[in-house]
Amino acid sequence: MELKLKMTLLTDTIFGNGVSVPGGEDSSVLCDQEGFPYYKAGSLKGIFREELENYLAWNPDCGISTADVLGTAGSDEDSEEKLRFSDFVISDRVKRRVRESVKNPEDVLDAFTYLRTFTRLDEEGIVSKGSLRNYRCVKAGVVLTGRIVCEEKDAAWVGEILGLVKWVGTMRNRGFGKVRIEIV
Repeated sequence: MELKLKMTLLTDTIFGNGVSVPGGEDSSVLCDQEGFPYYKAGSLKGIFREELENYLAWNPDCGISTADVLGTAGSDEDSEEKLRFSDFVISDRVKRRVRESVKNPEDVLDAFTYLRTFTRLDEEGIVSKGSLRNYRCVKAGVVLTGRIVCEEKDAAWVGEILGLVKWVGTMRNRGFGKVRIEIV
């Protein structure tokens, strides 16, 4: 069974791609070849695993095992019994509208993101030398779509675990990456 999902970014979010641009960005966001930001399936699977483990700690007798439904952490084994996640992407309809309205392809990323500057303050409230950092953030309000493939009998508890996912991406402890994930 395929569960179609919608992830709404309730706050600005950083989907770090591990790449920095010297003199520009200390952390950029994941984006496709056209500049549309996306969230990796593997990252969602990791967040889902974390929430599933919390759920199992609260409900140890529910009959679900993390290894049975997600496999072993770090494993790429594919099995019909396990959940399969897709990347979360901008919908085709929105991509089409952006392509029609943006004159320069390099501006696609700017339609969904902005560059945010951070500094560290010392004990006296003065900016620490060398602490200036620039992070590319995906704007609050952006909606991404994805899917999870699971067995029909598992759809209810998968939805319950998805409802527990509240934060994704980098700097979650600083208020970035608050999301709402819904089955549509």
